[in-house]
Amino acid sequence: MIKKKILVFAIVAVLVMSLLCGSTGNPGKIKAASLESSEESVYYNRFMELFNDIQTKGYLSPEGVPYHSVETLMVEAPDYGHLSTSEAFSFLTWLYATYGKLTGDWSYYKKAWDVTEKYIIPDPAKDQPGVNTYPANDPADYAPEGDLPQDYPVAGDTSFPTGVDPISDDLYSTYGSKAYYQMHWLLDVDNWYKYGNHGDGTSRCSYINTYQRGPQESVWETVPHPSWEDFTWGAKNNGGFLPLFGKFGTPAKQWRYTSASDADARQVQASYWALQWAREQGAESQISSYTAKAAKMGDWLRYTMFDKYFRPIGVQNSNAKGTGYDSCHYLLSWYTSWGGDTGGAWSWRIGCSHVHQGYQNLMAAYALSKEPAMKPLSQNGQKDWGTSLNREIELYQYLQSAEGAIAGGVTNSLNGRYEQYPSGASTFYDMVYDWQPVYHDPPSNNWFGFQAWSMERVIEYYYLTGDAKVKPLVDKWVDWAMSETHLKADGTFEIPSTLNWSGQPDKWTGTPTGNPNLHVTVQDWGTDVGVAACFSKALTYYAAAYEKWQGSADEDAKQMAKELLDRMWTLYRDDIGVAVPEERADYSRFFDEVYIPNDYTGVNAQGATLKNGMTFIDMRPAYKNDPDYQKVLDAHNQGKAPVMTYHRFWAQADIAMANAMYYVFFDSEGPITPPPSDTTPPAVPTGLTATAVSSSSINLDWADNTDSDLAGYKVYRSMTSGFAPGSSNFVKQVTTSAYTDTGLTADTTYYYKVTAVDTSGNESQPSAQASAKTQQGGTTPPGEYTEITLPFTHDGAGEYYWKTNKLSTDPNDWSHYINSWNLDLLEINGKDYTNVWVAQHQIAPSSDGYWYIHCKGSFSYSHVEIK
Repeated sequence: MIKKKILVFAIVAVLVMSLLCGSTGNPGKIKAASLESSEESVYYNRFMELFNDIQTKGYLSPEGVPYHSVETLMVEAPDYGHLSTSEAFSFLTWLYATYGKLTGDWSYYKKAWDVTEKYIIPDPAKDQPGVNTYPANDPADYAPEGDLPQDYPVAGDTSFPTGVDPISDDLYSTYGSKAYYQMHWLLDVDNWYKYGNHGDGTSRCSYINTYQRGPQESVWETVPHPSWEDFTWGAKNNGGFLPLFGKFGTPAKQWRYTSASDADARQVQASYWALQWAREQGAESQISSYTAKAAKMGDWLRYTMFDKYFRPIGVQNSNAKGTGYDSCHYLLSWYTSWGGDTGGAWSWRIGCSHVHQGYQNLMAAYALSKEPAMKPLSQNGQKDWGTSLNREIELYQYLQSAEGAIAGGVTNSLNGRYEQYPSGASTFYDMVYDWQPVYHDPPSNNWFGFQAWSMERVIEYYYLTGDAKVKPLVDKWVDWAMSETHLKADGTFEIPSTLNWSGQPDKWTGTPTGNPNLHVTVQDWGTDVGVAACFSKALTYYAAAYEKWQGSADEDAKQMAKELLDRMWTLYRDDIGVAVPEERADYSRFFDEVYIPNDYTGVNAQGATLKNGMTFIDMRPAYKNDPDYQKVLDAHNQGKAPVMTYHRFWAQADIAMANAMYYVFFDSEGPITPPPSDTTPPAVPTGLTATAVSSSSINLDWADNTDSDLAGYKVYRSMTSGFAPGSSNFVKQVTTSAYTDTGLTADTTYYYKVTAVDTSGNESQPSAQASAKTQQGGTTPPGEYTEITLPFTHDGAGEYYWKTNKLSTDPNDWSHYINSWNLDLLEINGKDYTNVWVAQHQIAPSSDGYWYIHCKGSFSYSHVEIK
C-alpha cells in the first residue's frame, strides 16, 4: 500500500519571535533577591524590571505560554501577535535560566521546561498516534519543491530514489519510542484561528502550520491550517487543506509537525548555561532532571543534520540512494518534520537539505559533545555532535565575507529538486553555496538579526573555550559590525538593518581564504531594540572573552555594549517594556491576493471561504475586529504606512538578558553568592477566611506573615474537607495575604488551606482550613447591568457589568462568538470565560433570557469582544 503523505516542503524563517512560557499564575512583582537597588546595580535592576513586566503586563497567556507580542495585530513570521513559537519558548527558558543565575531561584527555569513539555512538544500517545510504525528503510515519499506558491500542489513521486534513516533504530532502542522529542514551531495560543486540537475547534494552545509552498511564499501568501488534518475544515472530505499543497493519491487524514532547529538548539544552549550557573551555586541537583531533558532534545535534534530524503551529500541529479550516514551533513538545517495517520496506521519523517548560517549553534554542539551531564544517551549522539561542532566552525569560516559578515548558507538540494550545481558554483563538503537559503521574500540572509543571533552564540563559545580557530572569525565580525553601528552625538543610535550580498565564497578546502570575491554592504540602518540587545550581549561576551583569554577586556566593545543598553533604555523604555515605533509599509499586503487554485474551494475555521482571488484579510476575517485594524485600513486608503509599536517577547527577553550579562561581567563584584543554606520553614499562616463574592469566585484573606525572608504564600483548594495540600490541589503562589479564586462552579462548596514560603524555598505547615460556598448562578437583578448593543467591543481598565438578550443560540452558528484577552475576569451568567474564545451558542441564557456579563481588566489593552 502506498502511504498517503503530505510533507512540509519549505518553512520560512521565524524572523522575529516571542518567547517562552511564564509561570502558571503570575507571581506578582519580583524583589531583586538580596541586592539593594543602587546606581551601581543599574543593569541588574533593569533585568528585574523587565522580568517583572513579562510576568505581569500581557506577555504571557493564562497557561504561562509566551505570546509572540503583547499586541495582537502583528504580521511577520507568525501572522498574529497572540500566536507563539518554539523560538519564544527557547528564549523564555534562557530568560528564566538567567534569573536563576542572578537570584539562585531555579523554580522559573523548571516551569519553563514544564510548560514546554505540556504545550509545544507533541504528546507521544495523543498527538503522535502510530509513530512507532515508522519504517527507517522508507522514511517518506518524495515531492519536489516548487519555486512559487502557484506551483502547488506538487505531485509526489513514489519511485524517486530516497535513502534510509540511520538514527531511528538507535533512538528507538534508547528511549523505547519513536515519538519525536522536539518542539513544533507554531502554536495558536488563544485559538484565534479556531481550529483547536484534534479537530475540536475549541482547544487553546493548538498546533497549526502556515508555510508550505516554496521559497517565494512569504507570510502574506500562506494558508494557515491545523496540524491535525481530519477534514473538518478546508475542502472537508475532499482532503481538507491537503489539496493545496500536494498530490499523493487519495488524501488521508493525518497529523504533521515541524521543528525549527534553531529554537530547539537554543533550548539546549539555555539549559547548558543553567547547568553551569546552578553548578556554581551548588544547586546542580535541583535541575538535573531538566538537564536530562535538554540532552534528550539534542539527541532528537540530530534529524536536522540529515538531507531531507536521506539522500547522499552531493547527490545532485544522480539516482543515488542514501545508505546511512552518507546523507548526514552534520549542520543545523532549517527543520525536521514528521507525521502520520490519525488512525495510527503509518508514519513518516524527513530531514532538511537547506542550511542557513543563522541557525547554527556552537554552544549547543559544545554542550552535547563536551559536557558529561548533557551527553545524549544514544549510541552515536555525542559523537555526531562532536563532528557537528567542528563542521559548524568550518561553515562560518567558509561563509565569512571579505568585510566580516557571514553569508547565507548551503544546500544539498538545489531549488529543492536535487538539480545539478551550476558550473563554477562554490561548494562546502559537496553542498552548494546559497546566498538566500530557504526563503526569498524577503531574502533570508538580508536581515542583520541573523548576524547578531548567530554570532552571539559563536562569541559565547569563544568566551567559554578560547578556541583559537574562532578568534580570527569573531575578531573580523566584531570589527565589521562595530564599524557599521552609529552612536550619534544626540544620544540616538543606529545598527545595520538590511544587508546586500554579492559574489560567492571560495570553494572550501579546509583553510579560510578571506573570500576576496564575497562581499556585503549595508543597505539601511535601524533601531530594532531586540537585535540591538543581542548585538550588545555579543559585544559584552567578546569584551569578557578578551579579559579571560588575552588578559584585559576589549574596551571599545565593552563601551559600545554599554552605550547601546543605555541609549535604548533612555529612548524607548515605556510602561510595559522597551519598544520603538516602526513604519510597516508591508502592511499594505493585508489587501494582497493569496494564491488559491481555481479548482479548490473550502472554508476555514474563522468562516472564510477559501477560493481563487481572495486576499490575506479575506482569509482572516477576525482581524477586522482587532482594535488596530482600523489604523491599518485608514493608512492603506491614504497610501501611507501605518506606524506600530510592538512589544515582542523575544526582544524583551533579550534586552533583559543583555543587561544581566553586562552586570555579571562588568558591573558587579562577581556573581551573587547565595546565602548560607536555610532549612527553617516560615511560620504557619493564621486567620484564613473564605468569602463567596459571586457564583464563580471566592475571596481569601489571612494575616500577614512577618518572617523577614518571606517569598510568598501557596494557596491550595479542594472539594473535600480535611484534604492534604499537594501538587494535585495547588492553585497559585501569591505575594500578598489575600487572593481571589475565580472560575469556580456555582452553588458549590470549596475548601482552602494556605502555606508560607521563604526565599530558600522552605514551605510552612498548612494553615487551618477555611471554606465557602459559591453563590447560585443567574440571580443578579438585571437592573444592575447596562444593556449593550451587538456587535460590541471594549478596551481598557476597569470593572463593568453589561447585559444582552441578543446572543446567537443556533448550535450550528460558529461565526458569532465572544473573545477576550488580558482580562482579570470575564464572567457570563456566573461562569468563567476569562481570556478564551467561545461561540455564543455555547453559553446558556439565564432564566429571563438575558446574558449577564461581569468584566474586569487592569490594562489599557484589556480587551473583550462580542461579535
